[in-house]
Amino acid sequence: MNAPQKIKLHRESQQLELAFDGVSYRLPSEFLRVYSPSAEVRGHGEGQEVLQHGKVNVAITHIEACGNYAIRIIFNDSHDSGLYSWNYLKELCQNQYRLWREYLDKLDQAGLSRDPNTQTVKFV
Repeated sequence: MNAPQKIKLHRESQQLELAFDGVSYRLPSEFLRVYSPSAEVRGHGEGQEVLQHGKVNVAITHIEACGNYAIRIIFNDSHDSGLYSWNYLKELCQNQYRLWREYLDKLDQAGLSRDPNTQTVKFV
């Protein structure tokens, strides 16, 4: 996989702009944080994923190049593990809307919120 033609952090909107094959995408910092490729988020195997919540205000503070194959994103909640490979970033770009919907559905099913200051009460 080739590197994106563009990687640009828009600090005010907290969106990472990427261009693959001449197509430009914007991924919000919250989306990138909850879909971090780190073991802390994805676990060490199938079914070990940790659903991230309360990340609506998370911001990207820094981005580092990792060789010619990935970037490391440092977030203001101290999360900095996990390398975002070019393949993984392209997958996130191309599937952003579906993945976001799935994330929101999982939050709802778990009775969790994007807002760290909100508690959801579910009745059974």
